[in-house]
Amino acid sequence: MANTPQAEKRIRRNDRRAEINKARVSRIRTFVKRVETAIDAGGKDAAVAALAAAQPEMMRGVSKGVLHKNTVSRKISRLSKRVAALV
Repeated sequence: MANTPQAEKRIRRNDRRAEINKARVSRIRTFVKRVETAIDAGGKDAAVAALAAAQPEMMRGVSKGVLHKNTVSRKISRLSKRVAALV
């Protein structure tokens, strides 16, 4: 339990930020799922377009501090590899 006004404010702030971060991560997951769905469907054009839309969103997550840079780089690399493998 918070004992100081500063600690109480910090709790309120953390709750607000947690909601914003949760929404941001959820949005990123949606973009990634769109790429995976396009890959599974086999449409290279759709997959390339979905990947182009997902990359800036994922990097935005890095700049906002909700995801680690190396994690996002790894995910982008793996998705790019899968898209490039499509005929």
